[in-house]
Amino acid sequence: MNQQPLPGASNALTMGIISIIGAFTCCGPFAIIFSIIGLFNANKAERLYQEHPGNYSGYESVRTGRILSYVGMVLALIYLVFGIIYFGIIAAYFTREFL
Repeated sequence: MNQQPLPGASNALTMGIISIIGAFTCCGPFAIIFSIIGLFNANKAERLYQEHPGNYSGYESVRTGRILSYVGMVLALIYLVFGIIYFGIIAAYFTREFL
């Protein structure tokens, strides 16, 4: 039996990697978008694999992509929370100075 690469597995892996890189660089909150896309592709690929497990190879990429997408989402949310706290402290400081 000739196995085909699992459609969407490489996309899930790529989006997971981009979400982690995006979380560590300047666009942390935008990494959530890539995480959601990666999770969507991973779910679609897993559903396809569960229907016909013998026809496809590359299920490891789906699992890895899902894990990386979750990690990227958590890092982006941490970045977002720290950004809100940082700008809240700055706003509180300037509000105190002008009163």
